Amino acid sequence: MKRVRLIRHGQSAANAGQASRDHASIPLTPLGLRQARMIAGSFSVAPDLIVASPFARAQATAQATAVTFPGTAIETWAVEEFTYLAPDRCVDTTVAQRKGWVDTYWLKSDPTYCDGAGAESFLDFVARAQAFLDRLEQHPAGDIAVFSHGQYLNAVAWLLERKPRVLDGQAMADWRSYEIENHIHNGGGFALSRGAGDALWTLGRRNY
Repeated sequence: MKRVRLIRHGQSAANAGQASRDHASIPLTPLGLRQARMIAGSFSVAPDLIVASPFARAQATAQATAVTFPGTAIETWAVEEFTYLAPDRCVDTTVAQRKGWVDTYWLKSDPTYCDGAGAESFLDFVARAQAFLDRLEQHPAGDIAVFSHGQYLNAVAWLLERKPRVLDGQAMADWRSYEIENHIHNGGGFALSRGAGDALWTLGRRNY
């Protein structure tokens, strides 16, 4: 049996309304650090593997669990958040200041659109989520803890629940609605499990 616990990072400075220099280096707040320690304390046994996004807030959240279980390997995988706005124009802005750009992006509902250097299209984003599922399936570890981001985790869940056949504008709009309806709070997440003979992943309860 393979068990995977997928966890959103603790509260970040951007989550708390502060301006951020870039998407990758946003730190945790003091509350986020406390949440990271609470997550670490919620494991009854050591995971076989800890996986973290390369973004600072996910790395910092994962470190609390890594310190708790020093014998567990920790790896960085491409499970970072969806960067759909060009980073250069987002420098030193807050979530509130970016709201107009965000709304315009989603109104386009164009899965091939890339906003600029350092951004990715919706198609690229979903491809990363699928690549993650494929890598999990092949990985020999049985119990894995994954520290990632809200939108990314919902892309994984959406693929498993909705099983989209075509990634067109309608599918993109469906994912956006799914993400809003299934918001994952800081420190929350869900579990996946898969038996040796199972063809599909089982999606467990959310925000535990």
